[in-house]
Amino acid sequence: MLIVKKFGGTSLMDAQRIITAARRAVDAAAQGNQVIVVVSAQGHTTDQMVKSAGAITQIPSEREMDAYLASGEQMSAGLMAMAIQSLGQKAVSLTGWQAGLLTDSVHGNARVTGLTNHRIKEELEKGNIVVVTGFQGINAAGDITTLGRGGSDTTAVALAAFLKADICRIYTDVDGVYDKDPRKFSDAVRFEQIGYADMLTLARQGAQVLHDRCVELAMEYGVKIRVLSSFRPGPGTLVSE
Repeated sequence: MLIVKKFGGTSLMDAQRIITAARRAVDAAAQGNQVIVVVSAQGHTTDQMVKSAGAITQIPSEREMDAYLASGEQMSAGLMAMAIQSLGQKAVSLTGWQAGLLTDSVHGNARVTGLTNHRIKEELEKGNIVVVTGFQGINAAGDITTLGRGGSDTTAVALAAFLKADICRIYTDVDGVYDKDPRKFSDAVRFEQIGYADMLTLARQGAQVLHDRCVELAMEYGVKIRVLSSFRPGPGTLVSE
């Protein structure tokens, strides 16, 4: 099987959490799967970077902000690849442009348009777990672009779509998709399975577990998504037809 695993910022907050996520990837590879890991920036890194830019200028260039903010995910990718290697498994980290994730030219809120090279496949064939930076791609002019809110989820689903992965597993701080926020409502009910249309409705109503653009892409390409907790075991929620 080809499996895409995405880990968000809370799942990568510190060294121990990165190692825990790395172990999930290594375990999947040990079962004979090819594995792609997509990572967000650690914790509140992006917010801190935006604040730092604001101390320089109140009207930053959109192009330069994308070039700057993309480095948060690049740091996570390097750390994740090192963590996987420390567990005895081959790994390589790739930026969005190295992976060939092509976007339009809307800086700060770009849309994914395709995958332009075979680097990921080549690295998988070498036996590597491939760690790809989320939230970013490259436009036709060769400039770094970022994908906006939920961009790492979109990256994961896009790679699963273009590479025809068997499943895209998105690890987050909740153990699935609920009818309402389980962090606020004790009577929230977790879905074992939910269709794309219903998931899209929840996303557009403000459910933060998956971004609507990510769900739209999954629906278009028929990508199966399983939403899982990074912190406790469980079946999570399958998002599919």
